[in-house]
Amino acid sequence: MLAGIEALLKQRIGLDAATIGTAAIARAVRSRQAACALPDIQAYHARLLDSPAEVQELIDAVVVPETWFFRDRGALDAMVRLVREGMADRPPLRLLSLPCSTGEEPYSISMALLDAGIPPERWRIEGIDISVRSLALAQRAIYGRNAFRGTDLGFRDRHFEPVPGGFRPSEAVRRPVHFAQGNLLDAASLPAAGSQDIIFCRNVLIYFDRPTQDAALGILHGLLAPGGLLFLGPSETGLPSRRDFVWMKLPMAFAFRKARPAETAVRLPSDPPQALRRPRMAAPAPAPPLPAMPPPGPPLRFPPSPPAVPPAPRASLERAQRLADAGRLAEAVQQCEAVLREDGPSADGFHLLGLLRDAAGNRQEAIAGYRKALYLDPRHQEALAHLALLLEQEGDANGARMLRDRLRRSAGQGAA
Repeated sequence: MLAGIEALLKQRIGLDAATIGTAAIARAVRSRQAACALPDIQAYHARLLDSPAEVQELIDAVVVPETWFFRDRGALDAMVRLVREGMADRPPLRLLSLPCSTGEEPYSISMALLDAGIPPERWRIEGIDISVRSLALAQRAIYGRNAFRGTDLGFRDRHFEPVPGGFRPSEAVRRPVHFAQGNLLDAASLPAAGSQDIIFCRNVLIYFDRPTQDAALGILHGLLAPGGLLFLGPSETGLPSRRDFVWMKLPMAFAFRKARPAETAVRLPSDPPQALRRPRMAAPAPAPPLPAMPPPGPPLRFPPSPPAVPPAPRASLERAQRLADAGRLAEAVQQCEAVLREDGPSADGFHLLGLLRDAAGNRQEAIAGYRKALYLDPRHQEALAHLALLLEQEGDANGARMLRDRLRRSAGQGAA
C-alpha cells in the first residue's frame, strides 16, 4: 500500500521515492494517518484517493524545507553581474524562485538587487511552491536563527528588523516579492510562457527521475524569455545539455542561458566542466501594474578590480570566495591554502580548493581536492556532485554513478 502512496506522490509532485528513501515517506504517512485518526495505512490510502486536501497535507509533511538566506552566494553574485551588465536595458525584469520554499531565496534575490543599487521598480520577483505550509511561512516572513548561517551576516543588519519570534525583512525587501502556489510539473499553474527573465530552480530536479527531469526542464525552458537565465543546483548542471541552453561559465554559479531563436545552443558534454561553486492557495492581492519605465540609461558597469592588497592577518574561506568572485583565482588559491595550513584540514577548504583548481583547468588537482573533502566528510554534497562530473568527463562512468547514488542518499537523509 505504501507503494501506491509513493506512486501518488510521483504523479502529483514528481517525487522519486528513492531520492529521499521509503523510510522518510513512511514516517510522513504514519504522522498523517495518526492526525486523521485512521486505523491503518489502507484506510489512509483510501482517504488520499478521496481527499485532495489530505493529499496536500501529505505533500506538506514530505516536503521538508532546508534553506537559509544567501545560500550559495555565487549564484546571486552572478545574477547581479548579469543584470547590471546585460539586462538593465529591458526592465521591468521578471524573476522566479521555483520552488521558493519558506521565502529565503526570493527575499535573498530582492536584497541582492537592492544592495547592487538596481531600482526596485525595474524588477519583480515571484515565489512559487507546491507547499501551502511553506508559502504561509514565506508570507508571514518571520525568521529564526537557523535562517541566518555563516559569518557574513551584514545583510541582516541592513535589511531586517527584530520582531517577536525572530527577524523580519524590511518593507523594501518584501514589497517586490509576491507568492503563489504552483507545481513545477503543471504548466497551467505557472506564469505565462516566455514571461521570465531569470529563474532560480535549485536543488529540486535531483528528487526526480530522468523522464520527470526532462519534463521539468521543458517547462522551465518554456517559461524563460529568449536569452533568459536558469540557475540550477550544483548536482543538476548536466541536465540542460538535453535542452536548448547555453552554459554560462561564471565563477561560483551554476547558470544557463536559454538560446535565442537564431542561435544554435552549445551542445555540452553529458555534464559540463564546472564553474565554481533545492488546490491554489489564496495569494496576496495582485500588485498594481508597474508604472511605465523611463528609457533605461547605459548599463551599469562593475568598477575594475582593485589592485591586490596585502593579505589579511588571518586567512578565511570567505575571503578566498570573494577573490574568486572577482576573477582573482591565483590569489584565491593562495588564500585557501593558507586557511588549510593555519586552521588544519577541512572538507569545505579542500572542496573550495578543488573548485578553484577546476576553474583554472587543472582537472587532476581538482579531483584530488574533492577526494580529500570527501575523506573528511563523506556526505559533502557539493564535493560529491563535482567529483562525479569530473570522473564522468574522465571516462569513469561507474565511479560517477556511484557518487551520484551517494549524493541522492545524502540529499534524502538531509530532507528526512
